[in-house]
Amino acid sequence: MKRADVAAMIDHTLLAPEAVPADVEALVAEGAELGTFSVCVSPNLLPVTAPEGLAVACVCGFPSGAHKSEVKAAEAARAQADGVDEVDMVINLALAKQGDWEGVEADIRAVREACPNVLLKVIIESAALTDDEIVAACEASERAGADYVKTSTGFHKAGGASVHAVRLMRQTVGDRLGVKASGGIRDAETALAMIEAGASRLGLSASRAILEGLED
Repeated sequence: MKRADVAAMIDHTLLAPEAVPADVEALVAEGAELGTFSVCVSPNLLPVTAPEGLAVACVCGFPSGAHKSEVKAAEAARAQADGVDEVDMVINLALAKQGDWEGVEADIRAVREACPNVLLKVIIESAALTDDEIVAACEASERAGADYVKTSTGFHKAGGASVHAVRLMRQTVGDRLGVKASGGIRDAETALAMIEAGASRLGLSASRAILEGLED
């Protein structure tokens, strides 16, 4: 794939808790220069002013997902009011590990209903799940009205995205939902492997370095 094609799939991401508004301004400038699809920030840094053609995303219930559903919903609603185009929410992993998929679905639906006008990505933290749990989490996300399923926060000790997880997620959702690979993708070879496995979006903080490893 050409550099521009991959750039158009990237959520250029800054989620360091110590990030300040000046860092976001630099992120936006770099995203616009590189031609990324969006920038993704923490909700405390909203609103974000971005040029036309560069979407703005933020995270919700991040990074643990261990929030009451009404708290996640309020956070998502505020993000929508702050003008974001997309919200990336974290599932309740405790419910997932208990096999309470109705609870997982209800948690996602609460966020979906709170921000009906934005694209919703659901972070399932795939490295912390078994294959069966990955499938069930994707199915719950689809039933709840998600637009995308996403591998990872990049903050969990279990690790980030894997080609295996991305392939399994794509097999589960087909072409009905997008699949975002995120967490631990630091070179062009890995980024391309994720795309080949079925990723339609990439969450990257090392966007420039990765794109420099691709042909124009």
